[in-house]
Amino acid sequence: MTVSVRDARALPADRRWIEGVYRDYLDDLAPLNTGVFPILGEVGHSEPDQLTRWFADPSAHLLLILKSGAPAGFAMVGRGGPAPGRPPSDYRMAEFFIARPFRRLGVGRAAVPLILDRFAGRWEIVEYQRNPGAVSFWRRVVSLYTRGDYQERVGDGEVRQTFVSGSARRTPPPPGGSPPR
Repeated sequence: MTVSVRDARALPADRRWIEGVYRDYLDDLAPLNTGVFPILGEVGHSEPDQLTRWFADPSAHLLLILKSGAPAGFAMVGRGGPAPGRPPSDYRMAEFFIARPFRRLGVGRAAVPLILDRFAGRWEIVEYQRNPGAVSFWRRVVSLYTRGDYQERVGDGEVRQTFVSGSARRTPPPPGGSPPR
């Protein structure tokens, strides 16, 4: 199985695919009753409006996740920022979705390192405690990716992992020495 990611803004077909699975994404979030995604009509927005904002946001990177060349999911990487009582992050996982036919096949697990390596720096990933599947998934993939070198905080109904990704993870060798093994 080959998993890859690409900029979802590059091809009109990628946008159409995301538009086609967006309702499934919202349906997956609805049972969590987080209040983050109110009924769109109640706040004067429609699904196309929300997607238009996603695709137009210059501070976000919208990615299509592919399995053997076929669209299987999407992710949105947002800019991090300062956080009270915590070091600022460079990036945050704003959205992450794998379409139902591709779940439990390792697609998400394979896509995450590709995304984290693509955006090297300090990361923050947040899940709702009421979503045990997401909490379990992110704990597992972050632990594997970082080899356990991450911090986790649980509070206010959220589970939050912070860590450093990509080339920013690598410790430079000591002067005149070789990197530790």
